[in-house]
Amino acid sequence: MRIALGLEYDGSRFLGWQTQPGGGTVQDGLQTALAAIAGEALGVTCAGRTDRGVHAREQVVHFDTTVQRPLTAWVRGVNAVLPESIAVLWAKPVDAGFHARYSATARTYRYVLLTRAVRPALAARYAGWFHQELDVAAMREAAAALVGDHDFSAFRSSECQAKTPRRSLRRLDIEQCDERIDFVFTANAFLHHMVRNLVGTLVYVGKGKHGPEWARQVLQSRDRSRAAPTFAAEGLYLEAIEYAPAWGLNTGRRAPAGLPIEH
Repeated sequence: MRIALGLEYDGSRFLGWQTQPGGGTVQDGLQTALAAIAGEALGVTCAGRTDRGVHAREQVVHFDTTVQRPLTAWVRGVNAVLPESIAVLWAKPVDAGFHARYSATARTYRYVLLTRAVRPALAARYAGWFHQELDVAAMREAAAALVGDHDFSAFRSSECQAKTPRRSLRRLDIEQCDERIDFVFTANAFLHHMVRNLVGTLVYVGKGKHGPEWARQVLQSRDRSRAAPTFAAEGLYLEAIEYAPAWGLNTGRRAPAGLPIEH
């Protein structure tokens, strides 16, 4: 039997998603809890690996098992064993052809940025920070040039293992509420550090270091050295994974939750 799970987690408590020999990752914590309920070791596959400090509001994973358990065991039972910074949101049996990563049609990330003169304390682990106001109109103009099917080599980490730098960025919205600015990205998939590198470049435009047209020039250069430095991980959230309706997964429909940060 193949089971899909939806998860949320506080990435500041972990060394990223991917399992490590010394433990301390989200995958390590989840697999330990699943083994406690199943009575055997279970390996999980996720829709998108997140780095250290990156949070998830709805990560999706799948695992295979021959053990028969009620769905409540994979939710409430696993949550009773998990550390408080990870929670299973839902569980659903899926066809053996389902794959959490390869069956996904889109992924949405949200980057939360606070713009104020002094660094935040309550939001230190949950939002990025920039010390001055940003020109949101200029950033929106720059963002429009980035939407579409492009070679995003200029925004790709040197450690990225993707076979191609081409991605289809379907949405890049910039939302402002007082000192908080949210950057919302939806794409078929993302390159390593792509969102954080895009945010850094948009911030350069917002602070007036470059005009909006510079973002297009950086994109077309395909040169990582032309873009801004990678922005901090703390403000990044994996917000939703989308799948074809045929899989029967009710994902990507949760309204953004209030975050523990000042407005």
